[in-house]
Amino acid sequence: MAKKGPRQHMGLKCSKCGHFNYISERNKTNTPEKLVLSKYCRTCREHTEHKEVSKLK
Repeated sequence: MAKKGPRQHMGLKCSKCGHFNYISERNKTNTPEKLVLSKYCRTCREHTEHKEVSKLK
């Protein structure tokens, strides 16, 4: 069964090439807005902005 609570799984997608790179989780009560993090993209071979995409199942 899935855990119940405020933590939500989500994926991070590169804003430059659109490649889905990372899976993370966030607390939806503490951070209601979507995450934007600077992460390394293996496809682009540089640090780019990664934006949150829909939650994972």
